[in-house]
Amino acid sequence: MKPLHTERLILRNWEDRDRELFYRINSDERVMEFFPFRRDRTQSDAKMEELRDTIERDGFGFAAVEIAATGECIGFVGITRTDHVPSMPEGTVEIGWRLAPEFWGHGYVAEAARGWLAFGFDTLDLEEIVSFAVEGNRRSIAVM
Repeated sequence: MKPLHTERLILRNWEDRDRELFYRINSDERVMEFFPFRRDRTQSDAKMEELRDTIERDGFGFAAVEIAATGECIGFVGITRTDHVPSMPEGTVEIGWRLAPEFWGHGYVAEAARGWLAFGFDTLDLEEIVSFAVEGNRRSIAVM
């Protein structure tokens, strides 16, 4: 994947230096509030490898979000196929995100999402990109 750039962010594939942040967001109670599980370090590392492989194969996926000015990874935003969601029709592409809590409320998800939506519609020529959240997830619903 060629990195995507927004005003403040770089959307790129995962690097080994991102492992600690990726583990932290996948085990944090606030970040994972609406998920029925938390990942331990081994599970988190495996998931990061899976996401990295998907991006390498498809050219898109749930990609690392880096603040351009600092080089700090803050979480992920991306588009991916919903093959893992049985209720979604085949070929559906979703947009999703997960950031460390200290980066909430700064507009990073919305900015990165706009970059991914432009890529999905303009570069991949997708007809539709969906997003979904559980009813109580007000923060994600507000971004949608």
